[in-house]
Amino acid sequence: MKALLASLDWRSAGQGIRSYRGQGIGPPLIIVMLLAMVVVPLPPLALDALFTFNITLSIVILMVTIYVMRPLDFAVFPTVILMATLLRLALNVASTRVVLLHGQNGPDAAGHVISSFGEFVIGGNYAVGIVVFIILMLINFVVVTKGAGRVSEVTARFTLDALPGKQMAIDADLNAGIINQEQAKLRREEVASEADFYGSMDGASKFV
Repeated sequence: MKALLASLDWRSAGQGIRSYRGQGIGPPLIIVMLLAMVVVPLPPLALDALFTFNITLSIVILMVTIYVMRPLDFAVFPTVILMATLLRLALNVASTRVVLLHGQNGPDAAGHVISSFGEFVIGGNYAVGIVVFIILMLINFVVVTKGAGRVSEVTARFTLDALPGKQMAIDADLNAGIINQEQAKLRREEVASEADFYGSMDGASKFV
């Protein structure tokens, strides 16, 4: 055992761990946790906490998108959309499993958030709940998903088509002496970031 420990290259292992830490383990860890939520049954208290966090996150995202001045000021928006969508999908699977397995234990079997929201929205009437669900599903699919996907696709296409013209305009300003090399570099980076942002938004909207 001592010979095995002595033969290990601890310096290389430490460098590998540091390099992996530098790449960021946050997103992979979040994805693993979301997959665990789909597989592992969650207690009602955990569902209440996660649903509360989900609603709070949605409100925060909405407020940020309303008051942001430029799209690039919230450049992580496509990633946030993907993570929030995966969180909602995992919560839907987890809550559905709890309702089907322990629904006979009462309305609070899946947590107080679900029962309180159901009482507030439909008043405990199943017919009203079915009608509201169908209306929300149609609005979400036809208006929100299809409309947002089409807007993102058209915006990404026009942004990519205008990319060569913007690059030529930057080169023309640089040759005319209107801007210097540093300003031209910053403008090129901004144009590239804008194209990447709208391309990511197109992919995120198709995923949603």
